[in-house]
Amino acid sequence: MSLASRLSEYVRACFTGIWIESHEHSDALTEIASLCRDENWQLACWDIEQGLVVAGTEGNSASADPLAAVRAASSLSIPDGTTLLVLQNFHRFLQSAEIVQAVAHQVVAGRQNRVILIILAPTVQLPVELEKQFVVFDHALPDRNQLAEIARGIATESGELPEGADLESVLDAAAGLTRMEAENAFSLALVRHGCVRSDTVWELKSNLLKTSGLVELHRGAATFGALGGLDALKAFCKRSLLQSDRSNPLKRPRGVLLLGVPGTGKSAFAKALGQETSRPTLILDVGALMGSLVGQTESNVRQALQLADAMSPCILFVDEIEKALSGVASSGQSDSGVSTRLFGTMLTWLNDHTSDVYFIATCNNIAQLPPEFSRAERFDGLFFLDLPTAEEKAAIWDLYLEQFQLDRDQRRPTDESWTGAEIRSCCRLAALLDIPLREAARNIVPVSVTAAESVDRLRQWSHGRCLSATQPGLYRWDGTSAASRRQVQRDASLN
Repeated sequence: MSLASRLSEYVRACFTGIWIESHEHSDALTEIASLCRDENWQLACWDIEQGLVVAGTEGNSASADPLAAVRAASSLSIPDGTTLLVLQNFHRFLQSAEIVQAVAHQVVAGRQNRVILIILAPTVQLPVELEKQFVVFDHALPDRNQLAEIARGIATESGELPEGADLESVLDAAAGLTRMEAENAFSLALVRHGCVRSDTVWELKSNLLKTSGLVELHRGAATFGALGGLDALKAFCKRSLLQSDRSNPLKRPRGVLLLGVPGTGKSAFAKALGQETSRPTLILDVGALMGSLVGQTESNVRQALQLADAMSPCILFVDEIEKALSGVASSGQSDSGVSTRLFGTMLTWLNDHTSDVYFIATCNNIAQLPPEFSRAERFDGLFFLDLPTAEEKAAIWDLYLEQFQLDRDQRRPTDESWTGAEIRSCCRLAALLDIPLREAARNIVPVSVTAAESVDRLRQWSHGRCLSATQPGLYRWDGTSAASRRQVQRDASLN
């Protein structure tokens, strides 16, 4: 539903306090002004720079006093008519008790004089006194049809705008941008290449996402070919994504929760999946969403998830999610319930979102996760990534020997209970120090030794509860500790 349609409904229902969350004030004001012309409503706007401006009248009130702007609302009423007073960026002034009280009085009086108070701001920061008096909705980001219209308005000459699949890739790249950001991206592509291209849009989009600090766009080139092993996990995710029905929300994949030993390729898999399926990968750092102001954390979470929805189809990746959600149980005592509300917002989105967003979360310690997080229908599957098998390690050695330009014929070190990260570390040290692999291996202490007890507890918990990332079916553990096998092998090598 468009901004004008939703606003029209609320005004007709006599909602006298309306908060519109928008980063595009000029476009929002254009829609509001068009609605007022169609409905024969009076429009007045206030900002701290221009003061109070009433549409259709000459001049304006030069007063930059926000309290005076609210108090002037009653004088704007017209007989048998409706007036909309739009206050831009008014969240900056709601720390004043006088202003909050004046706004509360005007919202009540608006039912009599038909003056609708509209706060237009990029964030929602309602004081507790006004929470029950305002309805809040957002100015949605442009959809694909609107983005295509913007592109046609920028690329007006023949050959400047691609068609068919190339146009779809441009629209995929522009999804999640504001109208002004899309115009800038298309214009930059025209200046740089003489036509609208998706790579330029992706470049600008990546920089804009870094500026927001909510999510980061990963644009790596690694595919499954650069990731050894995990055959069952690769096949499951790739098939569910490539065969999904984008027109039917009920048939869209939801995502996977990856549980496993540190260094077994959970993060690398999530990043490679996007490249493998031609989807952008958004990295969400839950810790970075925490804000110092009341309500800021919840607002950041909502904005990040809305951005992911707007960029669909995409992959949303959260690394080591147990660290972000581990404080949920004690949230009421430690952070006034912020972690609990963050967790609740994320759970609701995981359960109810209909956008084509594939959610991947990694976890090293399942005991720190609330049990309701991993229930069915929030994820398509819970996979356990164990230490790689002998065949998988052979493939991983080949990958990194080639990557670091090392001799493949040299003797490899004993890699019992090594992870893929430790194999990479050995190859990197051998190339860095210009020494043989077996000598470089003396600097490697695998996580199965340094954290043997936690690794075994993780395997024991996953036995029969998680899907195996290596082969189809449930994960099974024989009960043998990796550290004990490594010790036996070392003792045998000394004889």
